[in-house]
Amino acid sequence: MTGTAVLLLPHGTPPGALKEGRQSGSVLPTSLEASGLKKSGWGLLLTGIVGGTLVAVYAVATPFITPALRRICLPFVPATAKQIENVVEMLRSRRGPLVDVGSGDGRIVIAAAKEGFVAAGYELNPWLVWYSRYRAWREGVQDLATFYISDLWKVTFSQYSNVVVFGVPQMMPHLEKKLEVELEGDARVIACRFPFPNWTPDQVTGEGTDTVWAYDVSTFQRKRRDALTDGRCASSRSLKNKMY
Repeated sequence: MTGTAVLLLPHGTPPGALKEGRQSGSVLPTSLEASGLKKSGWGLLLTGIVGGTLVAVYAVATPFITPALRRICLPFVPATAKQIENVVEMLRSRRGPLVDVGSGDGRIVIAAAKEGFVAAGYELNPWLVWYSRYRAWREGVQDLATFYISDLWKVTFSQYSNVVVFGVPQMMPHLEKKLEVELEGDARVIACRFPFPNWTPDQVTGEGTDTVWAYDVSTFQRKRRDALTDGRCASSRSLKNKMY
């Protein structure tokens, strides 16, 4: 007697039923596996899309958020058409290179270049710098307008005769001291939105947030020299009075 197993089929079962049953049993796991792979593929695709979106948002947002985390924050607020007009007015009859400190989207630099100035802008946000370069090219002044990705506190402005500043109150005292040291006597500083705390403007134009103040370096340098001279004279008189 052999050990061969015999499968008993119910009466009337077609001969091919056993074969078909075996085939259908082998198809089920393959179908589930394909479905699982398809779901896995969609999951990977969704993860990739979400991850890529987050990276893109981070790359775009970081240059705008980072300045707000600095000790002195200089946010990007586009100049109005009236502010640009007032700045250009303060540049009438002026010559020499111009710089916009914190140039944003390049509006002031481009406007100055259209007036014939060799103009430069320093901006910490790379997206704004690239956009400014594109705007300068579109306006046809790319040969006169130059933009740099740089921190204004790490730049020396001694080579510029005209300095434009769209500042905030907390930065103005620090920038005032920096410019006093670096600028030559024939330079002019134009402040927009907020004036410098200790300088006396030579010209003022505009109203409200469109107000622009112009400071000639020769004026506050002369006043500083006069103040030093007066102080020395007062000390000398005091010493003489003590001697007699």
